[in-house]
Amino acid sequence: MVSLMLRCLWMLAIALPAAAQHAHGGARGAPQLAIGAAFAPSGELWIVGLDAQSRLFVQTSADEGRSWSAPREIPTGGDTPAAAGESRPKIAFGPDGRVVIAYTQPQALPYTGLIRMLRSTDGGRSFSAPFTVHRDRQVITHRFESIAFDARGTLHTVWVDKRDAEASRAAGRRDYRGAAIYRNESADGGQSFGPDIKLADSSCECCRIALAPSPDGGLVALWRHVFAPNQRDHAFAAVRERATASQPVRATFDRWALDACPHHGPGLTPSSTGGYHAVWFGEKDGIAGVRYGRLGADGTPRGEARRLPDPQAEHADVLGAGTQLAIVWRSFDGQATRWRAWLSADDGEHFTLKELGRSDLDNDHPRLVRRGEQIYALWRTTQGIHVERLVP
Repeated sequence: MVSLMLRCLWMLAIALPAAAQHAHGGARGAPQLAIGAAFAPSGELWIVGLDAQSRLFVQTSADEGRSWSAPREIPTGGDTPAAAGESRPKIAFGPDGRVVIAYTQPQALPYTGLIRMLRSTDGGRSFSAPFTVHRDRQVITHRFESIAFDARGTLHTVWVDKRDAEASRAAGRRDYRGAAIYRNESADGGQSFGPDIKLADSSCECCRIALAPSPDGGLVALWRHVFAPNQRDHAFAAVRERATASQPVRATFDRWALDACPHHGPGLTPSSTGGYHAVWFGEKDGIAGVRYGRLGADGTPRGEARRLPDPQAEHADVLGAGTQLAIVWRSFDGQATRWRAWLSADDGEHFTLKELGRSDLDNDHPRLVRRGEQIYALWRTTQGIHVERLVP
């Protein structure tokens, strides 16, 4: 496990020039700026992240990010959450005043962790002490979690897990590729959880997992997968209640042969005409870049993928509202990091490029959040949280 993770870190180091690495919140010596964001049922925008002392905090805005409440520390009982790059705190609002915050708590050994959560039943005015979401407590990888409530109010947690890879190695086998995607469900907003359920074997080890709502009221997931023998494309699967592991659908065909993790997960959102919009980073025919493509309702690719209009684009996010579609990303131009958007009013048929901002300071990956039919972009730098209303 350690040797592969060292290759992962090597890949991250060579993928970007030194100045661009400085722009990453996860670079050595840089502040941990990664945040989660969501609109509350009341219409307030909430963020969750770490302050300069690595304390978990929430902050709210009632005016679309023009002003913010004072940061409110959320006690974590001695945990120091991960909040850099692909690993960030998340917040999700459910029915009946339920709110959950999730994060990865690193353990003693390198690249190990626990998925931790705090829950609220009063709309976020108070939170429980942190607890571990999964039943497996080995000192191994449980990391890069994603959380979401489905249309029925069931809370789903999905994460990268190495229990099967470790078991295979302990048995003397060397044929297990990557890690696995595991999940569980809670019908009571995090008060209790069902069993750990394997969604798929052979995921990539260090990339975020994208979740999106499905037409049946459930969720679907998109993640970087290790297809035989070592192609790091993307896999798609439904996250249904009581569903067990099955062969995932191959959603991208870049055929990027790489024996390392690029630390660069995908984004996913429903299309108004059926299926899904996706963004991802990969290398195809020797050309690396972020691509946008359409997926069918079953996750299979539809039509040709398109590169974003920025060869330096990285860590893109995508979100739709009706026929409106927004893609945001950041890119390093040699002197500063640019915050950019690609906007469509016709469900991805045509796009317009928009400049959102620029910074020579440490900064986080950009985020998209939705309130009704409105889409907002968020970007955290060491100067604060920047919010832009994109749609309508």
